[in-house]
Amino acid sequence: MTSLKILGLATAAVLAASQAFAGATVDEIKSRDVVRCGVSTGLAGFSIADSQGNWTGLDADFCRVVAAATLGDASKVEFVPLSAQQRFTALQSGEVDLLSRNTTWTLTRDTTLGLDFVGVTFYDGQGFMVPADLGVSSAMELDGAAVCVQTGTTTEKNLTDFFRATGMSFEPVVFEGLEESKTAFFEGRCDAYTTDASGLASIRATDAPNPADYVILPEIISKEPLGPAVRNDDSEWFDVVRWSVFATLQAEELGINSGNIDDMMNSEDPNVQRVTGTAAGMGEALGLDEAWAYNIVSQVGNYGEIFEANVGADTPLGFQRGINALWKDGGLMYAPPIR
Repeated sequence: MTSLKILGLATAAVLAASQAFAGATVDEIKSRDVVRCGVSTGLAGFSIADSQGNWTGLDADFCRVVAAATLGDASKVEFVPLSAQQRFTALQSGEVDLLSRNTTWTLTRDTTLGLDFVGVTFYDGQGFMVPADLGVSSAMELDGAAVCVQTGTTTEKNLTDFFRATGMSFEPVVFEGLEESKTAFFEGRCDAYTTDASGLASIRATDAPNPADYVILPEIISKEPLGPAVRNDDSEWFDVVRWSVFATLQAEELGINSGNIDDMMNSEDPNVQRVTGTAAGMGEALGLDEAWAYNIVSQVGNYGEIFEANVGADTPLGFQRGINALWKDGGLMYAPPIR
């Protein structure tokens, strides 16, 4: 009995310590009063700035999700545009607190770069885009093609794997920057352009001189789970970012959105109460205010709202939810219980 009592006291002490300490990264963010978030240099639907410097997109909104949870204010984000080559160094060096920049979660990145992926915010896959007048309807007809690709990406490696596996040849036309690679393709320096299917749709919708002149081929040649990443030296910060992402999914699953969350505060459902913060404990466990998830949903929205606003059916990209639907609707989006 005595041993059990000691063990119980020790466990309680550990829990109390973890609840009171939100991690050095959170402390630093609260001190500077802004979250530094690494984003792409400009990909419509995911993260792109207008002429006034206002960032929009799914990745940009997940920066706001984290700011809402951590600081109670979704607007307190400093967006740091990063190229594919710059992104990991910027995170490793502490230039940014997190990376929310169409980055694929892979084994080697997870184990060798000193970072952790917190989850998936968009399930994607790599494809090809060609000029319509090339007369190609399948990636299997690209034998000998010159293909524009951005270096330092999983895209470049997948491209080599695809042509090797299919026994076809190709000529890689490699660029360091997104802008250079897009420009080269639209100037006719390559027969095909390859990147994630979402990127192809974004580029065709916003960068093509005439979108109808370009065709996205049907083959998807890879799995590209995209999501935020943080350094692996602060598990408390990892938890904050991970559960901020999960909160958007849990809210959608429970029918909580930015328009009804104040009414949902009156719900008798314990699951809803834990998300809205009317039942205490979840914020304390993360070292945050109990309104952390309320602030996310009320200021940015649930996952479905974020998806539809940035890349959904009524946007220029026009994506259906597909595998990005909630698990209960046949998709892959699933959040562990908030309890």
